[in-house]
Formats: sequence, structure tokens, C-alpha cells
Amino acid sequence: MPWSNQGGPRKPNDNSPWGQQNPWGSPGGGPPDLEELLRRSQEGLRQILPSGFGGRGIAILTLLTLLAWLASGFYTIGPNEVGLNMIFGKYRGKTQAGLNYNLPSPVGSVVKLAVTDRNVIDIGFREQPATRRGGVQSPEAPEESLMLTGDENIADVKFRVFWQIDPAKPEEFAFNVADPPATVKAVAESAMREIVGQSQIQKILTADRKLIEPASQQLMQKVLDDYHSGVLVLQVLLLSVDPPASVIAAFRDVTAAQQDLQRLGNEAEAYANRVVPEARGAAARILQEAEAYREQVVAEARGQAARFDQIYDEYRKAPAVTRQRLYLETMERVLGGADKVIVDEAASGGGGSGVVPYLPLPGFTTQGGRK
Repeated sequence: MPWSNQGGPRKPNDNSPWGQQNPWGSPGGGPPDLEELLRRSQEGLRQILPSGFGGRGIAILTLLTLLAWLASGFYTIGPNEVGLNMIFGKYRGKTQAGLNYNLPSPVGSVVKLAVTDRNVIDIGFREQPATRRGGVQSPEAPEESLMLTGDENIADVKFRVFWQIDPAKPEEFAFNVADPPATVKAVAESAMREIVGQSQIQKILTADRKLIEPASQQLMQKVLDDYHSGVLVLQVLLLSVDPPASVIAAFRDVTAAQQDLQRLGNEAEAYANRVVPEARGAAARILQEAEAYREQVVAEARGQAARFDQIYDEYRKAPAVTRQRLYLETMERVLGGADKVIVDEAASGGGGSGVVPYLPLPGFTTQGGRK
């Protein structure tokens, strides 16, 4: 038989399949008698306790044990913690920092939550605690970072989420969500994908980058509040927003071309801002010169007309004198700067040459001045 080496063949009073005696010590292999067990326990307790320690002593010992058990319900909550009191597994209230009390185990229990500690979740990459201080990124997680934009491009978005337990609702954090860190991570990735999916790749890479952080934070907080997760999102920090590695060179060329376009446009606008005022100034100067010339010509014409009227009035009073005066003034203007030869008509009528010798004193004066 297979159990022959385990103590011989099975005997009729052997209740064990291996030929051993019934551990309960009762005939027939049934459960033990409770009264028998209680009796044996009392006998063993009398042997342990000193003589004369009767029922009253047992009651006192039981009372002391009960008091010690009740006293074990005191506990302390740290300054950064909140305690959740449980009675038979049901939430009964929360306690603040300091010494508190709740019924001890197995009736009651306390869940302590660090509500002021900041937690960090990295999405799109992984960092080891040792490298985080140096800011060096560890292996990539493209299944998290690659996101589809609104213009059907792909953006490689890496960001970090700072969150903590909501001090006003720690019970929701403890009981409503099975795995809060995983829930926060899933909600953060979903919210970021929704925000990026509503934007264009160029705006994400340039102008809208600072708008994505508060928008995703608000959306995350709304979703987590709908879940009653008891999580407070503190900050969403974009670490990098780039095109995929396979096309990043082409995107950089496009970005450089757009920057050149913007630079040239700014230079052209600056040139226009410089040339247009100069042209307007030149036009205004020409207009002012023409206006001045017109005023000058009109004034001269009016002056000459007034002078002519005055001369005409004098001419009507003394024609001969005025005529002679006009002749002399005209000759003065005509011959004032010319070389002259004087001919004496009286001398030529008397038989002389009629030419008066003229000494060009101004010429000699000029030559003397040159010397």
C-alpha cells in the first residue's frame, strides 16, 4: 500500500488518511466538544495563575485587558497629514494634526494621508531620482508624448504634472479612486491630447505654447473633480514641444524660413517708415517754397503797380520833369557799371575832336589792388 512506509497499515480507529490519530482527540473524527475545550482552558489558566486567583481576579484581568485595548486607540497625526477614522471599515470622519483617538483594531482603524506633500508625474519621458536633480531626461516614452494636432500633424509633447491630495476632500482620494497616481496620469495625458488636438502645429511650437499649460490644467481639474478623486492639480509644466525626430530637421528649416520672412517684413516696414516721412517732408518743403515764391511774385507785382501809379501821378503834374528824371534814372541803371566815353558836343561843333580824354581810374585801382 502507498502509505505502508508512513506507519503501517491503516487501523480502524485511525481517522487520518496517513494512518495518524485524529488531532481533535474525539472518537469518530468529528469536531471537538466546546465545553471540553473551555474546561481544559480554565484548568490551564488556574495552573498558570497563583492560588486564590478566582473569578474576581479573572474579571479584573479582563477589565485591565479591555482598558489596555481601549488605550491603544490613541494615535498621532503629523503636521502634513490628515487622519481618516474607520469603524468596521466604514468612514466616520477625519482628524487634524495632533493627538487623536479612534477605537483600536479590529473594531476601528486609521488611514493617514500626507495632504501637503507634492507629487510629480512625468509624461512622455522617464527620469530616475538621481538624474532629476541634474535635469537630464531618461529614456523616451513615445506612446505618451506623440500627439495629433488639429492640422493633422504630429507633435512630440513632454510635460510634467504637479499635484497633491485635496486637504478639503481627503476621503474622496482614499475611497473613490483605486489607483490615484495612475488616474492622474491618464487624465493628464487625455487632457493634453484634447488641447493639442484643437491647435495647429506652428502655434503650438511658437505663440500658443504658454496658453496650453493653464488650459490643460483647468481641463484636468474639471475631469478629476467629476471623478470625485480628491486630487488638486497644482501646475502643468511643458518641458518640450517638438516635431517628431524623423522630421524635426524639416520643421526647423520651415521655422527658420518663417523667421527670415518675418525679419524681412520688419526691415521693409522700417524702411517704409523711414522713407515715407522723408518724402512727405520733401513734398511739404516744395509746396512751401512754391507758396513763398507765389507770395513773392505777387508782392513784387503789386509793388511795381503801386510804383507805376505813383510815377504816373507825378507825370501828370510835371510831364517834362518826370520824363527827364525817368531818362536819367534809366541811364544810371544801364550805364552805371559799364566803361564810358564822354563826347562833348559843344567842343565838336567848334572844330575840336569832341572827345574828352577819360582816365580809367577804376581800372588802375583794380590793378593796383591786385599788385
